[in-house]
Amino acid sequence: MDVKDFYYELPKELIAQDPLSDRSSSRLMVLGREDGSIEHHVFREITNYLDPGDCLVINNTKVLPARLYGQKEGTQAGIELLLLRRLQGDCWETLVKPGKKAKTGTRIQFGEGLLTAEVIDIAEEGNRIIQFSYHGIFEEILDQLGEMPLPPYITHRLQDRQRYQTVYATQEGSAAAPTAGLHFTPQLLEQIQDKGVEIAQVTLHVGLGTFRPVKVDQVSDHHMHSEYYEITQEQADKINRAKDSGHRVIAVGTTSTRTLESVADADGHVKAAGGWTQIFIYPGYQFRCIDGLITNFHLPESTLIMLVSALAGREHVLEAYKQAVLEKYRFFSFGDAMYIG
Repeated sequence: MDVKDFYYELPKELIAQDPLSDRSSSRLMVLGREDGSIEHHVFREITNYLDPGDCLVINNTKVLPARLYGQKEGTQAGIELLLLRRLQGDCWETLVKPGKKAKTGTRIQFGEGLLTAEVIDIAEEGNRIIQFSYHGIFEEILDQLGEMPLPPYITHRLQDRQRYQTVYATQEGSAAAPTAGLHFTPQLLEQIQDKGVEIAQVTLHVGLGTFRPVKVDQVSDHHMHSEYYEITQEQADKINRAKDSGHRVIAVGTTSTRTLESVADADGHVKAAGGWTQIFIYPGYQFRCIDGLITNFHLPESTLIMLVSALAGREHVLEAYKQAVLEKYRFFSFGDAMYIG
């Protein structure tokens, strides 16, 4: 299967640059996974597609203000750092721009010395291993100096950093938001629970792959990045109860999907677990756990549009995207949503 099979034309003006003032007022396209049927709604109407006894699975990861701007010691040359994952203690794997200025031994200052960093190693694909030094609490310093790591296709400055955070984000560790969850409000989640829908939480910290395009020609040749996940026994029990009672498991986002499918057995049940997943889902994959998916509109030729195509069929998905362009839906992180059921 060729990566080009997942390409579609997207006018740049349809890439959402700012979040809507009301999270739940984004548009919602409903796509039938069996017949390719398409309906147009508002996101808060998602309650009409959830039944009592269903389990809605959300990813409670919290985005770190992981983008830092500093100066190389000695030359004062500007350097940008993106924290990808904590290795141990104050040692992190990072993405550095420009990489040429960040050889092993390079020292970088942030906030006039409030935070300093030293490049101690160069990892796979050129990422830098950084050792930080500081006085105080790292998370508080990061909150003071760091910026939200918005994707490169968003050029507007984010006025409120909480808008690149889901309302249920609690577990810090992501380099990007699980954006399908950005449409939910506390009120909407309460309505969903009042309807008798169970809400289960999993954690998957979104990592480097969000920023990396697929660079191979054949889909099967792509090497998926690893991301850390956790599911507690309490949350696994909620998901399994829905399965045992013949109800559906609806994942909010591709990150929740990848977590569930990483730990599901042949019958679709999940177990409490934690670890790293490199699962790559593309057409031909047989889903074991999820029955439906709430997601955003994804970049052409991305692993995310491949995952969605595995669930609903490539032809159905590309036709839905074509209709979304014609109807002027808003695309990507701050854009509109799709429900596949």
